[in-house]
Amino acid sequence: MMQECQVAVVGGGPAGLSAAAEAAEAGAEVVVLDRETRPGGQLIKQTHRFFGSKAQRAGTRGIDIASRLHEEVEGYAGATILSDADVIARYYDGVLGVMHEGEWLKLHPRRLILATGASEKTLALPGSDIPGVYGAGAVQTLMNVHGVRPGRRVLMVGAGNIGLIVAYQLLQADVDVAEIIEALPHIGGYWVHASKIRRMGVPVRTCHTILEISGRDRVTAARVAGIDRGWNPVPGSERWIECDAVCLSVGLSPLADLMWQTGCEMAWVSELGGYIPRRDQCMETTVPGVFVAGDASGIEEASAAMMEGRIAGLSAAHSLGYVSRDAFWRRHGHLASELKTLRAGPTGDIIMRGLARLADAPTRTQQLVEGGGGEC
Repeated sequence: MMQECQVAVVGGGPAGLSAAAEAAEAGAEVVVLDRETRPGGQLIKQTHRFFGSKAQRAGTRGIDIASRLHEEVEGYAGATILSDADVIARYYDGVLGVMHEGEWLKLHPRRLILATGASEKTLALPGSDIPGVYGAGAVQTLMNVHGVRPGRRVLMVGAGNIGLIVAYQLLQADVDVAEIIEALPHIGGYWVHASKIRRMGVPVRTCHTILEISGRDRVTAARVAGIDRGWNPVPGSERWIECDAVCLSVGLSPLADLMWQTGCEMAWVSELGGYIPRRDQCMETTVPGVFVAGDASGIEEASAAMMEGRIAGLSAAHSLGYVSRDAFWRRHGHLASELKTLRAGPTGDIIMRGLARLADAPTRTQQLVEGGGGEC
């Protein structure tokens, strides 16, 4: 059985819920498809308070933002959230194949917003398959959603915002954080997070990497070393750290499967996490009527994802005739200004550099043609 809708949003995280709320407020009929049983995405495990302005939810914890966005979307008569809804494919005619609560559903939206988020990167090294090796997001899920500690003594690999925040949350859960190591020569996360960690006695060592993890049925230790400017281990710097868990916070990759299926032009931009779709200032991709937002369009903070989601939802509603041209550009200007503010500072400079490169980066199709063939 085929169902029609005006706007389908794939992903019920901060970007997806924000997009749905914006489109529904304009009067569009919206269906949110989220594969989890509880909407909110990464927000449901973020217990820290957000930075930014009041409009950017400053001072509010991620878990509370998730609840408020959920309530906002459900407050619109034309909005529906389908949980346990896994979008398997988008077909050539624009139909979405969805597995919803064990039943096959075909949904044909007039506009599509892809807010599929990201997946965690990992490291391939000896012992990385031993029980007790986690991604930082998995640790957050264990602790903040299910109330389970991943171990008693944890080595954190990565000093970006996620690594620092999760390390602090581990300490709050009475888990000993042996230390934090970072391959780069500087701490990548906000200094406010790093300062809290250091005040609690946890060393943060830059220019360090993990070489090996030992253990049989469980992690027992990890071998680390300092590295030089060529990323080579410094002789004599190797040492073993006793721990029963290793947390890898080494970055995220945009979940782009549906974008490839949809036929969006994709470009590799390392500053934004990998392959992402080209899009315009309205967050519309090179496929008309298909929009993107959040980590699926480039790895950033959740605050930026919400602003991008708002722009995508507004644009989708405008394209359907629900928002006048003047009202659209007024609202778009406000949202774009908030997004620009969020991208200020050193971390934002990296994002802006990546966005500048996106316009000039060769697409996957171009690379294949210039390389003499191959398959996407």
